[in-house]
Formats: sequence, structure tokens, C-alpha cells
Amino acid sequence: MNVAATPTPTFTQGAVPALFVSHGAPLFAMDAGETGPALTRWGQALREQHPGLRGVVILSPHWVAHGARVMTGAQPATWHDFGGFPPALYELQYPAPGAPALAQEVLALLHAAGVPAQGDAERPFDHGAWVPLRYLFPQADLPVVQVALPVDAGPAQVYALGAALRGLRSQG
Repeated sequence: MNVAATPTPTFTQGAVPALFVSHGAPLFAMDAGETGPALTRWGQALREQHPGLRGVVILSPHWVAHGARVMTGAQPATWHDFGGFPPALYELQYPAPGAPALAQEVLALLHAAGVPAQGDAERPFDHGAWVPLRYLFPQADLPVVQVALPVDAGPAQVYALGAALRGLRSQG
């Protein structure tokens, strides 16, 4: 598939869409290839078609914990959670702000749905989050809340986690 030829998406009015975006290998952060510009077009389209976008809630496959965890810090660091790559990769930063109020909202929604969850004020962005966000929102100006996947959850529990967060889409 020629990703560069992928048209800019038209997102429907109403709820902000939920996206699945692969982060590929860590080197994708340095070599955008055809995919990086395509993701940037997607991010631009999201902003244009959903001007009330207030933040991003992202689930990364690189943060697994017993029970759900929610990043609650105001200014998360960029974590280079990999090894053996060129030094320049370790210099890259994604300085997006956290969203403590949104994180508390996420925690409340999870608790209301019966999903055990805890906040984590020290959690940095892992590369499963910051690498794709670097292309989707290169200005790093949208607040981001990262959520851990519960390692001990089965499909029904993971589905419940997603269902609990679904309402956030209509709130931007």
C-alpha cells in the first residue's frame, strides 16, 4: 500500500474518531518515510474537522500493569524505553503537556464502569505513545493522557475499559 497516496481522511461530524496507529520500530521517530507525512495529514484533518479537540487519550502497548493505570502528571517526560539505537534517537523529545483534569475524568469513568484503575503522576511517555504522536500532532501542544493496558485483563475487561472511555469522544 502506498501510504503517501492515502487521501486525507474525512472524519464524520460528532464524536472524535478512535484511531489505531502503529508506532512501528523506534527508528520511525527519525525516519518518517511515507507514513509520517500521512499521519501528519490525519492529525491536521482531525484538528480542522474537530476544532474543539481538547486532548488525546492514548493506550500504549508499552505500558502494561496490573489493573489500569492513568498518567496524571502535568508535564510528562519523554522516555526512550529501548536500547541499541543511534544516539540521535535518544535526543528526540515529545514535550506535550499532560492533562491532570482529563486524567481524573478518565479515572472516574473507569471506576464508574467497575474497571480498577490508579493514577501515576510520574509516568513518562513511552515510545509506543510519543512516536506516533510526534507525527499526528508535531506541535506537541495537545494535552495527552496515556493509559496502561491491564496485563492481567482478558478481552472482556479490555473491552470494558474502552467502553468506559467512549463518551470522551463526544467531548473532544
